[in-house]
Amino acid sequence: MKKILIPIAYLLTAFLLISCGQPSTDTQKPGKWQSYSGDKRIEKRVDSVLKLMTLEEKIGQMTQFSANWSITGPVMSDDFQPYLEKGLIGSIFNATSVEGIRRFQQYAVDSTRLGIPILFGQDVIHGYKTIFPIPLGEACSWDLEMMQRTAEIAAIEAASDGINWTFAPMVDISRDARWGRVMEGAGEDPYLGSKVAQARVMGFQGNGDGSKLGELNTLLATGKHLAAYGAAESGRDYNPAELSEHTLRNVYLPPYRAALEAGVGTFMASFNEINGIPATADRWLLTDLLRDEWGFRGFVVTDYTGTNELVPHGVAEDEKQAAELAVNAGIDMDMTGASFIKYLSQSVEEGKVSEKAIDTATRRILEMKFLLGLFDDPYRYLNEERAKQNTMTPEFMETARKAVASSIVLLKNSNQLLPITKESGKTIALIGPLMNDSINLNGEWAGMGDRHQSVSILKGLTEKYEGSTVKLLYAAGSAITETTPGKIAEAVSAARRADLVIAAMGEDFNWSGEAAVRTDIRLPESQRELLKALKGTGKPIVLISLSGRPLDLSWEDENLDAILQAWFPGTQGGHGIADVIAGDYNPSARLVMSFPRNVGQIPIYYNQKNTGRPVDLSNEKIDYKSSYLDSSITPLYPFGYGLSYSTYDISEVKLDKSSMKATNDKITVTATLQNNGNMDGDMVVQLYVRDLVGSVTRPVKELKGFQKIKLKAGERQQVSFELLSEDLAFYGIDRKKKTEPGDFKLWVAQNSADNTNETDFRVEQQ
Repeated sequence: MKKILIPIAYLLTAFLLISCGQPSTDTQKPGKWQSYSGDKRIEKRVDSVLKLMTLEEKIGQMTQFSANWSITGPVMSDDFQPYLEKGLIGSIFNATSVEGIRRFQQYAVDSTRLGIPILFGQDVIHGYKTIFPIPLGEACSWDLEMMQRTAEIAAIEAASDGINWTFAPMVDISRDARWGRVMEGAGEDPYLGSKVAQARVMGFQGNGDGSKLGELNTLLATGKHLAAYGAAESGRDYNPAELSEHTLRNVYLPPYRAALEAGVGTFMASFNEINGIPATADRWLLTDLLRDEWGFRGFVVTDYTGTNELVPHGVAEDEKQAAELAVNAGIDMDMTGASFIKYLSQSVEEGKVSEKAIDTATRRILEMKFLLGLFDDPYRYLNEERAKQNTMTPEFMETARKAVASSIVLLKNSNQLLPITKESGKTIALIGPLMNDSINLNGEWAGMGDRHQSVSILKGLTEKYEGSTVKLLYAAGSAITETTPGKIAEAVSAARRADLVIAAMGEDFNWSGEAAVRTDIRLPESQRELLKALKGTGKPIVLISLSGRPLDLSWEDENLDAILQAWFPGTQGGHGIADVIAGDYNPSARLVMSFPRNVGQIPIYYNQKNTGRPVDLSNEKIDYKSSYLDSSITPLYPFGYGLSYSTYDISEVKLDKSSMKATNDKITVTATLQNNGNMDGDMVVQLYVRDLVGSVTRPVKELKGFQKIKLKAGERQQVSFELLSEDLAFYGIDRKKKTEPGDFKLWVAQNSADNTNETDFRVEQQ
């Protein structure tokens, strides 16, 4: 009898859905998705489901479990099978493969009372099977179109495997290189971070208005981690963040707001607390700000066991109270902790959580499932043949290779040691633990990418120089964390027989990502020992630095001849790096995080505030200033910095007028760029401003625009920026965002430390 009743119940649900309106392209493409709640057809269809649901079934939709096929957090002891059998799961993540996802979905649709489809999520951070450079590296390209395209490819591959939802992009501002999760974001600047957030949301979801949600090659995106996860004290993961509201609003919140404006479907609450309140329990953050002030209409998910962790945070006495705090704050879905499904029914009965709050959360989740087309066809993403066709295609490989090359930052190049052309006739000693390594190249959070398929640097260089006059010698010299005198001797022997050395060194990929915090961000001691031995040969040395964070490269900068910061480059790492070394690609990447001179400078960032006793950078030894006794206050490499095989000039900076009004006005800035080299290249030109006097203190510089301009060898070209009065707005002493009148400085520059081409303008009272 049971086998008959279940299909009848499912057919009843389907009948009610159909009676509220047949699905159409308008349903799947309602226009700007943020206004989907105004779509009467979807509202009726959601209502029809809600009316059939018990309280427990609604709470089940608010519950997410991990299939544990790919672990991203502490494994919960609760077996979710009983919940699956009762239709009490809204989402599953870490389920991979078409076959596995189909099995879960079929059970939910065919064997539960209402047959509500499951939403499948996955950490698709910088690629799914085709792995691109880590987001921090990719952001160094300053190429928004490319970043949107790599997110599109990741969405195509993941959706082809049955994934509907990605927990990306991470849009946290990061100023502390000790924090392992800097690798997931776009660095230290809120303006650039906001632009990157929008590009990646648009890539995952199809475009900026959400009208492509539900198409087979798109994923529901997640803005994370709300909020200020990157401001954790001491760079320690999960640690508190102590911030003024001015800093929170002016620095850390803009990229989340930008993701919302790009149409992001979901947000993830952060692990950290802000000023004493864990984000998962922060009603001001999740309701007053996110929904009432910003107007967000998607749904909010916790991070892994975020609800349960309110107990050790010390704001909940047990998991039942933790669940109540989370829901009442504005959380819609509980990731893996099972606290909602265990306790919320009782909390509703006791009046500690309203059923209206449960209905609201359930509605938001169901609406997204309708937008994704899961009610119309629960299996629409599941097609083994499509998965094969859309995985690691030649076009995807070519895009990945270009992404690698455009993400590599040339930090030093003494005597134009690079590039090494095929016609140079050089003998090169290829040294280092990461030279013949493919396992580490993908970095952390590398989706379902096969690390064994990644192209090693040795392979990339070997193929690049095959048949040329360049000769290659190879000796590892060390492992990542250890070496022997014999290994070093072998590497030194190779170096002595070569014209120059290329050394590939850096971190293990596990040293960045979640729960991967380092207090010593130098190269490991064994690698430094190897470099010192190679230095003793007197041969020129090129360092390829592979890492998930900015490193302390002070010794390397002083002692080596050339440095390439290659991050963790992904599947096509070896080929993209070889393209840069051989000169087939002229380096164009620019840093999005400042590199410290030592760990004692951290946090270090360009858009700092002056003190009452600012340091004169021309003489930092003046006493009683905000300086160090044993180091400069400046970074080793500043935000926006990077070299090229060409040199560039910026001149003739002009403003079309010397002042503008505080609202609805603009100044057009023009400048002339010139490529002085003999290679074509891409120049990242950057616009900075400084507000000299504000109602609250203002940064010494702020990025307000950038363009990546192609310049042929010897070419001159004019570039223009429109600086809007609204671009100068900030949250002032009255906690309102507006542009204040006053005097400003402006620079069109090659990096944040470039003070040439300075001019000024004024903002007048309206």
